Amino acid sequence: MAEPAYTRLAPDERQRQIIEAGAALFAEHSFEEISMREVAEAAGVSKGLLYHYFPNKIELFKAAIQDAAVELSRAVEPSGEGPPLVQLTASLDAYLAWVDEHARTWVKLVESTTTLPEAREFVLEFRTRILDRVLAEIAGTTTPPPALRIALVGWLAYMDAAILDWIEQRDIERGQLRDMLLGAFAAALGTATQVDPSLHLALVQEPAR
Repeated sequence: MAEPAYTRLAPDERQRQIIEAGAALFAEHSFEEISMREVAEAAGVSKGLLYHYFPNKIELFKAAIQDAAVELSRAVEPSGEGPPLVQLTASLDAYLAWVDEHARTWVKLVESTTTLPEAREFVLEFRTRILDRVLAEIAGTTTPPPALRIALVGWLAYMDAAILDWIEQRDIERGQLRDMLLGAFAAALGTATQVDPSLHLALVQEPAR
């Protein structure tokens, strides 16, 4: 039986095609459910060619995660303009818009953190970047006192849980969710300053509505 014919593409284009096909499958199914044969079929390539670019499924998964990381990081990058709370509001708006557009991908990524170290590492690294940015703006440091660190780490975990519920239920508007996250952020900071009155945080203006 003759082998199926495949369109010839430049190596970069072929790799991009495979990553996109893999990312689409990872967004719909758990990591364990997907086979390399299914990825090859979805990408329209032979299994041998797939293994030429990615020696195993985990390497393909990491490439797909990295793509999402780059796109998401660009979306939430603070503008550097205006008070910290205004910048945080803009970053949250961008983050929620990205999650809204890539809801399945986001959910599968969060779910996979319990079983895949690579996914767990990505989420931890992304949270750390967000934490460092927020700390640099509101406290002028990326090595915060314990009370502030714990408050913000807790807020990031709350944010994931709240977004997951919102994706599943869709019973409030995205802007309302953003306001809830900002309210939880303010509450977390308020609690931290009660525990550690020496904290001086640069939150001087309410976000524009």
